[in-house]
This record gives sequence, structure tokens and C-alpha cells, in this order.
Amino acid sequence: MKRINCFLLTLFLTVFICDVSAQEEDLLSLVGSDDKPQKEFVNYSFKSSRVIMSHSMELIRPGVMDLRILHRFGNINKGAYEFFGLDNATMRLGFDFGLTKNLMAGIGRSTNKKEFDAFAKYRLIHQSKGPKSLPFSLLVTGGASLTSLKNTDTSQANYFSSRMGYYGQVIIGSKVSESFTLQFMPTIVHRNLVPTVDDPNDLLALGVGTRLKLSNRISLNVDYYYRFNQNPNDGTQNPLSIGFDIETGGHVFQLHFTNAVGMNEKVFLLETTNKWGKGDIQFGFNISRSFQIKKKKK
Repeated sequence: MKRINCFLLTLFLTVFICDVSAQEEDLLSLVGSDDKPQKEFVNYSFKSSRVIMSHSMELIRPGVMDLRILHRFGNINKGAYEFFGLDNATMRLGFDFGLTKNLMAGIGRSTNKKEFDAFAKYRLIHQSKGPKSLPFSLLVTGGASLTSLKNTDTSQANYFSSRMGYYGQVIIGSKVSESFTLQFMPTIVHRNLVPTVDDPNDLLALGVGTRLKLSNRISLNVDYYYRFNQNPNDGTQNPLSIGFDIETGGHVFQLHFTNAVGMNEKVFLLETTNKWGKGDIQFGFNISRSFQIKKKKK
């Protein structure tokens, strides 16, 4: 009888110890689950939603309005009489809005040709780190512009559609490191009215934008487009801009030098005639100020 009792007691203790050990393993596995790698999205590839001229792979946060003032002076090589271009200036006033995490839109008006423009930008892929991550971002953007200059050519019909231009763009970019970002921008621009029969209605271009972080608040930015099928006799040039982003709290200042006068895609891709090699360079600046117009969701 004593042997049976000892056997039962031993069996009970064995089952109890195994059960406790199993529960401890389950608890440890739950605690250890917090140590598993988590997917983390990569942000702040650029300090602004624009590289300089071009859209960047950054979006404005939902509920935020970004007031943007773009200012370009005249050509530096005009000399002292024109105060090295500072006597002449063009500007664009714009309002960009963050609608959702992956969608933003904006409107603007430029003094150059009295143009109105609007655009929308949507992010399809957000660069991330961790499990099931992708090392790049993919965005699409499209916009339209309208020239409101009075028609001075009475020899041709003044159609409303002749004042319109459109563009579509894909942005593929990656924040390669904390200090370096690179993006490519295949672009198509369409204009309903062309100056001559030799000018294409649709222009294809490939843009490159990059950012090199110099400090926590300053970066060097470069923005360039190569155009593929422009009329070689129209005198237009590939637009190139080089400048610095300076962040000061709620403001981002972009100081740059460029050969482009226009401040929307149709104009700077189709109508840039200045040449860097001849000193046809303009100094300009962009000011970005963000306002929270909708309360953040808790």
C-alpha cells in the first residue's frame, strides 16, 4: 500500500512540475514576443515636400496646411545695373494640404504668365525597415496649369483648352542612409497648344533629386531633369537647381541657384532657356510654413 501511495505521489509531482514548466515557457514566449523585429516606416527623406523645383518623396501630414512662397530673381549676369538680377523677380504663392497619410494636394498661382496650377500626390509604397519591408518609396503625382494672360495674337482662335497644360510623374526614391537620399522622377508633360509644328505636344523627361545632410538643420539639395524628345532648335535647356535647405522650427528655407524661371512642371520643363555655362543663373528662395488646421487624432 505504501508503495502505491509513493508511486501516486511521485506521479502527481512529476505531472505538476511538467505543467508548471510548460506554463513558464508559455509566459517567457509571450514576454519574448516584444523583442521580435517590428516594421518601421522611413520618414524625413527630405525636409520639405519639394526637392527644390520637383516634388520630393515626402508628404505633408494629415490635417496640415503648408504655405509655400517661391521667389526667383533675375539673371545674375545682368550686372550691377540690374543689381545682379535682384531688380527683377517672379514668384509663386501656393497652399498644400495633407489629406491622408498617403495623399496630399495643392494649388498655386505664379506671376510668370499669370498661371494657376493644381496637383495631387499619392504614395503607393512607403519605404520601411524590418519584416516584409521595402527599401524604397513609390509615389505618383499629377497636375494641371492654366495660363491667364490676355491673348495678344488675334490671328488664331483663343480656345480655353489652348491655355491648359498637364503633367504626370512617378517618384521612385530611397533614403539610402541618414545623410543621403536619392530619387528618380520619370515625367510626361502635355500641352494642348505648341509654338510650332516641330514642337511635341508630349514631352518625356527623367528627373533626379538628391539630398545630402550637412547638419541636423541644413542639407544640400540638387534637382535636375534630362529631356528626351524636345525640339533641338527651340533653344530650351535642361533645368538644373542647386541649393540648401535650412530648417528653423516651423519654417523651412530653401536657398538655391537655378536656370529655370518657371515654378511649375510645364514651364520649367518646356520653357527654360537660360544656360548655366553663360551665367544665366538666378538666385531664388522658397519658404515653407506649416499650420495645423485640423486636430490630430489621438
